[in-house]
Amino acid sequence: MHAFDVLGDPVRRRILELLADGERSAGAVTQAIQAEFGISQPAVSQHLRVLREHGFATVRAAGTSRLYAVDPAPLREVDQWLERYRQFWTPHLDALATELARGKRARRLGAGTPPESERPRSS
Repeated sequence: MHAFDVLGDPVRRRILELLADGERSAGAVTQAIQAEFGISQPAVSQHLRVLREHGFATVRAAGTSRLYAVDPAPLREVDQWLERYRQFWTPHLDALATELARGKRARRLGAGTPPESERPRSS
């Protein structure tokens, strides 16, 4: 299974989002995923297994709990693959950042300026 096949599933992507915030027990992951997607515990376990078998997640035993965490190695490989395509969106994101900064600056400078209706009129 290719990395994008693993990441193509919205449940698995959501599990990785949860794990990106820190290590979680299988029970905590299951509870969150069941609430969001309405799938069964065995289905969540299957998704965790796919993530584990393809290297996206690690698991360790802690007493009776199984704690899952993100393994960043396959994500670095995905990032490297995406590198050649960044040229298509990076300039657009840079332009957006510039426009957002201009808007913030204009609002900040405009905050000290009275509304046009309150400005003195010149004759």
